[in-house]
Amino acid sequence: MYICPHDLMKLDKNGSETGHAMKAYNQEPEQCWECYACVKICPQQAIEARHYADIVPLGGSVQPLRGSDSILWSIKFRNGTLKRFKFPIRTTPEGSIDPYGGKPEADLSRIEDPGFFVQCNGYRKGDRSELIRG
Repeated sequence: MYICPHDLMKLDKNGSETGHAMKAYNQEPEQCWECYACVKICPQQAIEARHYADIVPLGGSVQPLRGSDSILWSIKFRNGTLKRFKFPIRTTPEGSIDPYGGKPEADLSRIEDPGFFVQCNGYRKGDRSELIRG
């Protein structure tokens, strides 16, 4: 599953990098944002990440089980106590979101007006060469 916002996860298809074929791993651990997107989306529950100390004390473990409408978090504390928490993850049907619905089209004729690009020390004129074209 390709979900990492920093594009850190890599699939070792033949096992040459991890010793296990078809195993995903974080190729740059020090760059990880710890968003847990990879852990939550993995259909095989195969990814484990360092846990936040305010959620899971040192020596504990947490494993999410993602469904289509919720995530069930299983937390095992170092004394063996197991707790489970279920949280909804969707309020709309999958694939139904229209992020630009109801918003006006961009007026590219105004792209060079002050205020369309922000710089650290104030506003500057836009530059058409900086536009991202899809």
